[in-house]
Amino acid sequence: MTIKELQDEIVEEFSMLTDWMDRYSLLIELGNELVDFEEAHRVDQNLIEGCQSKVWLHAWLEEGNIRFMADSDAIIVKGIVALLIRVLDNRPPDEILNADLFFVDKIGLKEHLSPTRSNGLVAMIKQMRMYALAYKTKMEKN
Repeated sequence: MTIKELQDEIVEEFSMLTDWMDRYSLLIELGNELVDFEEAHRVDQNLIEGCQSKVWLHAWLEEGNIRFMADSDAIIVKGIVALLIRVLDNRPPDEILNADLFFVDKIGLKEHLSPTRSNGLVAMIKQMRMYALAYKTKMEKN
């Protein structure tokens, strides 16, 4: 699936839920489905700055695509990062760098998050794009 198709799928899933408590429940469920975060990656270097909660994001290159794993100590935030991983995981750096993440606005995520959580969302996206830029640069040098 393309990044756009994945986002369309997310928008459709969230549009079926009209109540924001149900949407929060879906976010919690998505967060609980994240693969177990390896303790070895729970280091300060993987903490995302700008998040009120602790969010660890680990990235690695696998066959030209960037893979992500993440965890958070806050259940809603864990769901948000799970959505970002669902859209951006296992993609080449250029796709991540050029992705228009329209689903964030379409599902009303920013407007239903506290300002600090909203800043955290922006910080997560920025960090994922920073990894993409770093791996793109590294690939171009090789």
